[in-house]
Amino acid sequence: MMSLVAIALAVPVAAQQVATESGAVVGATADGIASFKGVPFAAPPVGAGRWSAPAPVVPWNAPRDATAYGPDCMQNPLPGIKAGDRPMSEDCLTLNIWTPKPAKSAKLPVMVWIHGGGFVGGSGTLPESDGTALARRDVVIVSFNYRLGRFGFFAHPALGEGGNWGLMDQIAALKWVQRNIASFGGDPAKVTIFGESAGGESVSRLMASPVAKRLFARAIVASGGGRDDWPTLAEAQAKGQVFGTRAGAADAAALRALPADKVLGSLALMSKEENRYSGPITDGTIVPANADAIFAAGKQARIPYIIGSNDDELGFVPPPFRAMVNGPVEKALGAAATATVRAAYSSEDDANRRLGGDVIFAEPALAFGLSQARAGAPTFLYRFGYVAEGQRKPDVGAVHASDVPFQFGNLAPDATAADRAAARLIGDYWTNFAKAGNPNGSALPEWTRLDPAAPQLLAIGIGATAMAPASTAALTAIAAARDEK
Repeated sequence: MMSLVAIALAVPVAAQQVATESGAVVGATADGIASFKGVPFAAPPVGAGRWSAPAPVVPWNAPRDATAYGPDCMQNPLPGIKAGDRPMSEDCLTLNIWTPKPAKSAKLPVMVWIHGGGFVGGSGTLPESDGTALARRDVVIVSFNYRLGRFGFFAHPALGEGGNWGLMDQIAALKWVQRNIASFGGDPAKVTIFGESAGGESVSRLMASPVAKRLFARAIVASGGGRDDWPTLAEAQAKGQVFGTRAGAADAAALRALPADKVLGSLALMSKEENRYSGPITDGTIVPANADAIFAAGKQARIPYIIGSNDDELGFVPPPFRAMVNGPVEKALGAAATATVRAAYSSEDDANRRLGGDVIFAEPALAFGLSQARAGAPTFLYRFGYVAEGQRKPDVGAVHASDVPFQFGNLAPDATAADRAAARLIGDYWTNFAKAGNPNGSALPEWTRLDPAAPQLLAIGIGATAMAPASTAALTAIAAARDEK
């Protein structure tokens, strides 16, 4: 007798064909959700396309198979994570769609996921961000790849004024969504961009970019930081020249002819490689200035906004190594400000544990949220503190990226009823927001808009979810230190 698993694998999924501007794509439908994977949204950025703006896709005639993901963009493994078996290629600019109603006339809200990975790693194909479960809530889900590391963020005088190739890819993907998503049942007027870590920072950068205007209507930032001081175009070009000289490539043709592995090098998150590139450049066009300065001036997209962080972002760092994490943070704050900030914590141990996460993630979430609220946009601030029951440890809360499976409803097989309830809660808030610009619903704990005069956030915890004060003494001290600079 066949096992249930064998029977399930033996049942073919229904094919689903949809027309795009470049040609028809054929996906697969299972359990009422149609998926389309590996769909090109730009031409392969290879040869002359390396370190060039994304070019249009060359159309195809015969229906294109869209049942398998495309390759991941070039990258080295993230620290502590074993390299996967997925293929990598410079030809990686593809996206994926999950939709419950590709053939129906009613248009659904669209949620476009921007993956994290420090701008040097990650992918739109990871299992935790599979869009099937979220699409069952009557939304269309899109994920995509964008160029990473030195392939995605590199400037050199020979390449002209460009440098933010990865952000150009993100914008190209959003433009593709505007032109094509109606064919998949989505409403291009109701696009929500959401992302975590570097993906969250990308969301804020896109909100602050004049080049991305009107490509989305709502935004969600999870652990996106954003107080980074990225290099200017001139600074990035100077570093690019050093790389080109060492690689023996002085002009654009020679740079683009370099082997991909030479361009990649050993660059990775926390890499010590000299002249590494790990994020956006303040180029004066796509990134006109620091994102927090643009938000503070009220020049960002004034759209409904959810922003937050996890309650123990760097809790995965063992105590002996916390000084390594806190050192750069303290250097950025300065000695006097660091002493004041540390004094605001309940103990030295608490400061050692929370300082880095508060400076990098929690205080920026509050600052960006307050700026958006002051600009008059509906703004909702949160702190995520739920830990799956099977992963709970003493003195460790919700660490960085632990919220992503809850956002998508993709929990581990041993997830408990309480774990699933937490995922339903997040899914309800997120999809309500995508549908109406307001996360609230009749059966949910009320999430009030952020009021700059009396700021509160939604604390999503293990025991309860409720409104709580948005700031702590430490966050207030961090904000004061930054305001003095």
